[in-house]
Amino acid sequence: MKRPALRFQCLPFDLLDAGRLYQIMTLRQEVFVVEQACAYLDADGKDLLCHHILGYHPDGRLWAYARIIPPGLSYEGYVSIGRVVTAREARRFGYGRELMAESVAYIESLYGKAPVKISAQAYLIGFYASFGFKTEGEEYLEDGIPHIAMVRRV
Repeated sequence: MKRPALRFQCLPFDLLDAGRLYQIMTLRQEVFVVEQACAYLDADGKDLLCHHILGYHPDGRLWAYARIIPPGLSYEGYVSIGRVVTAREARRFGYGRELMAESVAYIESLYGKAPVKISAQAYLIGFYASFGFKTEGEEYLEDGIPHIAMVRRV
């Protein structure tokens, strides 16, 4: 199958219509709750204050998503990227790299050269390191999955 080009956009919460929000919540639940078998409250109250990166397949399906969390909301003094996800059928195309590159670019357009801190699933350390993130502290369990804090300073 040919690699379809995704169309990315970044929207604050108040510009997400009901259809987009439904697509976001569905994708996050499919992966983080069902696929990873992790029961947790996804609607954590932060979405309302975030910018949302949406990567759409040409047919309109949401294939990639992340949220940009403003400084201080998750980590004092840091912008954050969270809920980084690609649809199962999209993973073989490498859209995760494209999604992270878009996220970093949008952070720079929104906040300038701000430091970024994330809570990374431990098996993805190398992936995030390729974007300039470095581990900080010890590994910990978050919702039963090994994670580690990672920081990107500019």
